[in-house]
Formats: sequence, structure tokens, C-alpha cells
Amino acid sequence: STISIAISNLEADIGCSLFDRSGRHPVLNDAGQQVRRHIEAILAESSKLDALAVRLVGKIESTLSVVTTDLTSVVFQGDIMRRFADTFPDTELRYGPSEDADVLNLIQEGMVDVGLLAAQPAYPADITMIRLPERATYGLYVSKDHALAKSGQLNLEELESVRRLYIKTYAPSIRTGRGQAWSAPDYLTLMEFAIAGFGWAELPHNLVNRFGRDLVELNVPGYPRGVNIDVAWSRDRPPGPAGQWLVEQLRSKAC
Repeated sequence: STISIAISNLEADIGCSLFDRSGRHPVLNDAGQQVRRHIEAILAESSKLDALAVRLVGKIESTLSVVTTDLTSVVFQGDIMRRFADTFPDTELRYGPSEDADVLNLIQEGMVDVGLLAAQPAYPADITMIRLPERATYGLYVSKDHALAKSGQLNLEELESVRRLYIKTYAPSIRTGRGQAWSAPDYLTLMEFAIAGFGWAELPHNLVNRFGRDLVELNVPGYPRGVNIDVAWSRDRPPGPAGQWLVEQLRSKAC
């Protein structure tokens, strides 16, 4: 009811209806779509103001918690971590892997300050994100001893009869398995399953290049495919100076 009253007041202030209420559920009309774009811009500027306020106060975090997808090793490239250690010697860095919905869930629960993840089709309203300049790439892989390893070009329909190894987060996820399928919440586990010959997996090139010597990349139309990488944090609890410094470094580095 509180939300309904707020929307009614907004419509009264603007002078027109923002929703089409003819169906079972109200949906934004053309005017609503236009207003939404302006509201999103206002929220983005508000987030920037919050970040500026944190910097002006100058309160540096005692602990910075970061999680990142296995799609990218951007954090460990170059000298970002060395400069972080020099710039924030008294800030404890907590770092770990996580994927997709789990990254967003950890941020929303206040357990993580900054998260790197594969670009999502949509983000919750309480999450702020920026897109990194470079992209990661996926390929489809099997063990070198798997029957598919000696195949020529394959299509996705032919793979449906073979066990698929896929990412499934602990938080509700858009990813689902079909037919024979095993899942894990991280790509490193999927890669170990693939190396052991349990099926085929969609894996990030950078991870396979580092640890997957016993894997063979399948020739399937549409692969390798590029994936955007986003950096996300809570709109309500923006990172402090150390977190903002790290975000800016990530923004300027290649994956």
C-alpha cells in the first residue's frame, strides 16, 4: 500500500498516468518508460553523491570484501594488488570466487563490498554497476579422453544427449539444466568435472588456459562467445575510499 500511495502521488505530481492498468498486472506505459529513465539517472547521480560524501569524510575501510567471477583474472593482472597494498596498508582484503546471482545476493546481504560478475540481463534496484572495458570469452570443453574430443564440428542439439556441466548458484538463478546435467556454483569445479570426463562444460578461456591442459575445445557454431564483465556494489552501502579506488582501477584495466 505504501508503494501504491507513492506511485499515485508521483502520477499526481507529474499530471498523467504512468501505468497501463487494463491487465491483471500494471505495466509501465510510454510515459512511465520515459519517467523511469529520468528516475534511473537521478538514482545514479545520487549514488555518485553518496560516494563523494564517503571520500570527503575520508574514512577508510578496515576491511574490504571482494568476490569475483572465474571469467576474469583482472584483479591479479598488472600491479593493482601491489598498489592496493601500498595505498591502503591497514585495510584487510578479503577475496574469494562467486558467480552470477550469488554475487548479487552476497552484496545485498552486506557480506561483500564489491563484486565482479558476468553481465546480467537485469539488476535489482539496490545494486549499482559499471561495465568493464574488455570482455571475457567462453568455450565448450571436454576431457581429451572423452568421445567428443575427436569429433569435428558439432551443434548444440548433438550435445543434448551428453551430460552437461553447468553453473548453478545457491541463490535463485536463471540457469537450468536439461536432460543429463551436473551443476556446481563455480567454474573451477566444473573444469575438474570436465577433466575427469563427466561431460562437457562451458568454461572461460582464461581459466582453461591456466589450469585445463587436459581439456579439448569443441567446435560448435557460436563459440567462442564473448561475455561482458560488470563491477557491482550496493546502492545503499557504497564502498569506502579503498573500495572506490579498486573500482576505478578495475574500470581502467583490461580483463
